[in-house]
Amino acid sequence: MKIAVCVKQVPDATSGRKLDPTTNRLDRSGEGALNATDVNAVEEALRIKEAHGGEVVVVSFGPTKALDSLRKALAMGADRAMLVSDDAAAGSDLVATSYALAKGLEREGADLILFGQQSSDSDGAVLWAAVADRLQRPVISQVAELTVEGASVTGKRQTEFGYDIISAPLPAVVAVSDAINEPRYPSLKGIMGAKSKPAETLSLADLGADPALVGAAGSRTSVLTLAPPPAKGNQIKIEDDGTAADQLIAWLAEKKLL
Repeated sequence: MKIAVCVKQVPDATSGRKLDPTTNRLDRSGEGALNATDVNAVEEALRIKEAHGGEVVVVSFGPTKALDSLRKALAMGADRAMLVSDDAAAGSDLVATSYALAKGLEREGADLILFGQQSSDSDGAVLWAAVADRLQRPVISQVAELTVEGASVTGKRQTEFGYDIISAPLPAVVAVSDAINEPRYPSLKGIMGAKSKPAETLSLADLGADPALVGAAGSRTSVLTLAPPPAKGNQIKIEDDGTAADQLIAWLAEKKLL
């Protein structure tokens, strides 16, 4: 079985995040890290491989420095990595990104494609659906328990009223939540071995992708302007000197909220 895991390099949570006022895009010049729920997806792929055999390939779309984050997946145990990177792809939104990823995944022909449920930068939680639509494959989302049996995959997900159990034939796309497993830590041997594992970078031309369908040209959304949130007015600060409750009641009465 070949399992492809789509992963993303996101700004490191400890480095802070900011928007570039020139491009109106997220500033990705700082330290990057592998998206958290994507790590859960990598772990689940490794467990399936350990149970059924096969190959795990991590696939990403982004700048060349994203390879640094892909090394973590290789250190965990993935067999190889493929990064789709091209200067013409800068500024790609969900639509354009799904196209580029789908072209890379078509090249791989994986039996199972795993995603993390959502990324910590854009927090969209829909990329997996867009890719599944382009590949015309069934999709299961928010999976907290995954089982592969023969030519089908079954996902269990929690809902407001209990659990959904959903099965789909392979090949399929599955988005996993962070409840599905506890990712392993890369061992020293794994970290050293990751340096020699195949990690290729492909351009849009390598994939036969139409450059008009990626980047700003292929995007269907754009940010027109940036502005700080408006200041909050009509606020009071109550210091608890023993009369805080009385002050609060008086303020609520003044606003006719009592």
